[in-house]
Amino acid sequence: MLFHSLIYLLLFLPSVFTLYFLLRRLTNNDGKILLIFSGIFFYGWWNVKFTPLIICSVLFNYYVSKVIINLENKKKKKLILFFGIFCNIVYLGIFKYTDFIINNLNYFFHSNIETFGLPFPLAMSFFTFQTIAYLVDCYDGEVKIKSLKDYSLFIIFFPQLIAGPIVKFNNMMPQFNSSKNKSINTKNILLGLTIILIGLFKKIVLADNLSINVDYGFNNFESINFIESWITSFSFTFQIYFDFSGYIDMATGSALLFNILLPKNFDSPFKATSLINFWKSWHITLFNFLMNYVYFPILRSLHKINFVNAMFVTLIVFIISGIWHGPTYGYIIFGTLHGIGIIINHTFNKINIFKINKFLGWLLTITYVNLTMIFFRCENLESAFGIIKSMIGHNGFGFRTNFFDDYFLIFVYISSVAISLFFKNINYLIDNYYETKK
Repeated sequence: MLFHSLIYLLLFLPSVFTLYFLLRRLTNNDGKILLIFSGIFFYGWWNVKFTPLIICSVLFNYYVSKVIINLENKKKKKLILFFGIFCNIVYLGIFKYTDFIINNLNYFFHSNIETFGLPFPLAMSFFTFQTIAYLVDCYDGEVKIKSLKDYSLFIIFFPQLIAGPIVKFNNMMPQFNSSKNKSINTKNILLGLTIILIGLFKKIVLADNLSINVDYGFNNFESINFIESWITSFSFTFQIYFDFSGYIDMATGSALLFNILLPKNFDSPFKATSLINFWKSWHITLFNFLMNYVYFPILRSLHKINFVNAMFVTLIVFIISGIWHGPTYGYIIFGTLHGIGIIINHTFNKINIFKINKFLGWLLTITYVNLTMIFFRCENLESAFGIIKSMIGHNGFGFRTNFFDDYFLIFVYISSVAISLFFKNINYLIDNYYETKK
């Protein structure tokens, strides 16, 4: 079920909202079971056949977490933690990477192994990372024994189920257990609906219309000229931002209707004046997960911690990020390029010979991000390098583009740039609202 679909906006969300607060208001029921089954229904709407996969994952990881929490022997506890993480990675890998691995084996070893053609279950990447974080928190003693009901709701709460943000148990469940959650909060509803409308505008008006030029440009990379190729590349950079941040806005707004505040996931990333700052404001919960559950554990495991080792681990983390996004070389190159860019950024800061002007820093950052996004979008490396060739004038510099023939698209271009660079984001609305409440 999609957040911008009429069935979600006009039927599913109002129905769950009404039933939830009726239960909480008229009975002693905490409404958690309703939200769990609503999440399962929401997930199964896409393909009901995959519903058992998320249910099995929840049951397996809940009981693994109980074993981790109850064990006192440190070695056994760590062994169970590694077992749980390994099983989750294998579970994800089977569906997401099996065919990719087989295709590569066939290519390099000239074999003819048949692929399985396994479809990728919705949201599996997100709930896998969220689950791994939960198991580690159990190991570290941050999470005590909780009920299956609480853990299930933590994973299956429908606003953040499909594409995040990646949330932490200790940040989410106290909100559900708060006495304030029992009553309808009119201000939360108004704020939530406002944020949902902003997300709808980003998705339907901006992202979906930008995708028209993106699809045309990437499908015709051999013939588009210098101007068209730059418009195509920047159109996708803005498209993915508005598509994803619009989704997060709708998730945040939906959760607020139930008095739940999700962590922020975007914070005006295209205003960043360095690649380091970009990643602190782009897909924030993924970046935090990679830092806390991948980067620091690997770094602490090294015999010697120095700048070179830290940068090597940084590269590994960003390659993992690329692989996590999807089973293509485009994603791997995307992650690798960002890892290299971060290393260069840190090295420059360490040398500290001179300071780059903020505008130049912003220009370098947005240009580099835009170039890497080409690999994120490409269906194959040929189209990615074809776009880049056009961007350096391989197909000519003439102004023959018809990208400006549609006046509505001109409005979309201008709005995309203005909103990204000059407007305050929804975090300002939320922060200002909660600051006013204090």
